[in-house]
Amino acid sequence: MLTYELKKSPGVPLYEALYRCIRADILAGRLQPGQKLPSKRALAQNLKVSKITVEGAYGQLLAEGYIRAAEKVGFFVEDVPFTPAAAAPCPAAAPASPRQPLLDLSGSGTERFPFSVWSRLQREVMLDYGEKLLLPLPNQGIAPLRQAIADHLAAFRAMTVKADNILIGAGTDFLYNLLIQLLGRDKTYAVEDPGYGKIHKIYAAGGVRCISVPMDREGVLPEALHPAQVLHLSPAHHFPTGRVTSTGRRQQLISWANSSGGYIIEDDYDSEFRFDAHPQPAMQSLDSSGRVIYMNTFSRSLAPSIRISYMVLPDHLMTRFRENLGFYSCTVSSFEQYTLARFLSRGYFEKHINRMRKYYKMRRNQVLSALRRCSFADKLTIREEDAGLHFLLKVDTPLSDDALVRFCAEKGILVRPLSSYYHLPIPEEDRRCLVINYAGLNQQALEQVLAAWDDA
Repeated sequence: MLTYELKKSPGVPLYEALYRCIRADILAGRLQPGQKLPSKRALAQNLKVSKITVEGAYGQLLAEGYIRAAEKVGFFVEDVPFTPAAAAPCPAAAPASPRQPLLDLSGSGTERFPFSVWSRLQREVMLDYGEKLLLPLPNQGIAPLRQAIADHLAAFRAMTVKADNILIGAGTDFLYNLLIQLLGRDKTYAVEDPGYGKIHKIYAAGGVRCISVPMDREGVLPEALHPAQVLHLSPAHHFPTGRVTSTGRRQQLISWANSSGGYIIEDDYDSEFRFDAHPQPAMQSLDSSGRVIYMNTFSRSLAPSIRISYMVLPDHLMTRFRENLGFYSCTVSSFEQYTLARFLSRGYFEKHINRMRKYYKMRRNQVLSALRRCSFADKLTIREEDAGLHFLLKVDTPLSDDALVRFCAEKGILVRPLSSYYHLPIPEEDRRCLVINYAGLNQQALEQVLAAWDDA
């Protein structure tokens, strides 16, 4: 009687393990051609497995020609080439997974999402709208959400906005591509340097020319804009430097747009999470000529998976959108839109942001305190600590930026240098400067990180 020690292995069912054992015996000559195999019931009882397991193994052997079946007689070994060295193949060793960082300081985390409130509102929406949620949507988004956004912007960003001028989309990437079509591919787009590298890629993929323009402490330099017709910037909270564009510079940039016939795309990224003061009024509220396009997203303030973003178009651009691009469908489901509309209009968003400001401010203070208490604090200079969910850490070290990042990686720390966000020449003051994203940071892991850095 065939006897095998069958063990369950991840990803390998018992019938396949039995199939491999019998196949190995056939290939090695231990089971001779013409030899009769035990009946399915007998083999199952001997191996203490189910009859279905044996049926699966015999079925696989039959399909591959290792055995044949004689009706009402049984199963017999086929004549296959004898291979003495053959053995049951061992599963290939899984490739070594890359080392998981002890601490990831390169990206953002999302915590304390208001699940109970959100799920309750979702149930309400389902009950109130039912099958109406399956109907086609207005291409700009549903009216209740656009009105809720307009009310929010009036209360918190000093913006007078008509709901009819708001356009909802699934993420800012989608809206950027709409703008490329709306403004024309013959335009040159200027982006801040340093800046978020994905913006360059989106504009390049959209077939438009994109240039980097330098900044000083007050924001983008207006004199560097002469080749451009469109300026993309984050005046309330620049990433990664954390700088805020001054009021005087904002006026200069709006004057540039007015005199050149250009446009400013105001990306109000992360403005909710500044801790030093109430955010400055949006540039859109200073614009009287319809040259500023305001954009924002709920992916940062709520959760990355909630892909609801919006932009506010000036009157003439909204008219152009309806005439030339009105065939586009809204890319956000009505279910999500109605839920967010209630979340905003009932004050839950404001409460959530206030809670998260306090929470992140406490976390930031813990991180700063730990850095200031560590044994090598004299080698560290903290910059832009009020910049929101990240700050800059200047390190006094002879290492280059690449070497410093590799050193951190060896210690299990994933981090990016400020220099990696530059396209233009990097000023010396921004070398050996790390961008510390602390939103998803674990305090215990931070203590281990600081101990690892102690050898730097």
